[in-house]
Amino acid sequence: MSEEVENNDVNQAASDSPAAAAPSAEETGRASEPQLPPKERRARARAAKAAAIPARKPRTAEERQAEREAERGLKAIARRRERERARAKYKAAEHERVATPPREHDAGNQKTRQGIVVSDKADKTITVRIDVARRHRRYSKIVRTSNTVHAHDEANDANAGDTVVVRESRPLSRSKRWRLIQVVERAK
Repeated sequence: MSEEVENNDVNQAASDSPAAAAPSAEETGRASEPQLPPKERRARARAAKAAAIPARKPRTAEERQAEREAERGLKAIARRRERERARAKYKAAEHERVATPPREHDAGNQKTRQGIVVSDKADKTITVRIDVARRHRRYSKIVRTSNTVHAHDEANDANAGDTVVVRESRPLSRSKRWRLIQVVERAK
């Protein structure tokens, strides 16, 4: 018990004296140097670092150009090597590739629309109005729009007012991109 009291007394005495608590300026090695703001410390550290690196002697324009050309030459050699490697890889995989057969003509997915014939005055051509009613994304109101297309009618079968089905096709003239498929309902 007496040992503990002695230790406590020593610890208390050490904490009471300010000189004992903090190391002296001589111990830290910064006796003469005042406390600098952080910005100044960083600037001095940068300056010391720059001074440690040996300065390069200035080069002439010809020396810089020669250095660039040497670097470009090395890059060209690396590119050539990579291309040769790619060609060799392609040739090695050539026997594994299966030749694709010539593609047969495929109609694809052509659009089909139903509309009303507006005009049949032109020969072998009808003008069809396609009405679209859709709900507006934001306001949920029904928005009605229509667009007219010219369709090819080989037999001059459709008349004004008929309901017809037309299908998308290759360009048949400057304005015709559709063909008549069938007359759904005749005009009364």
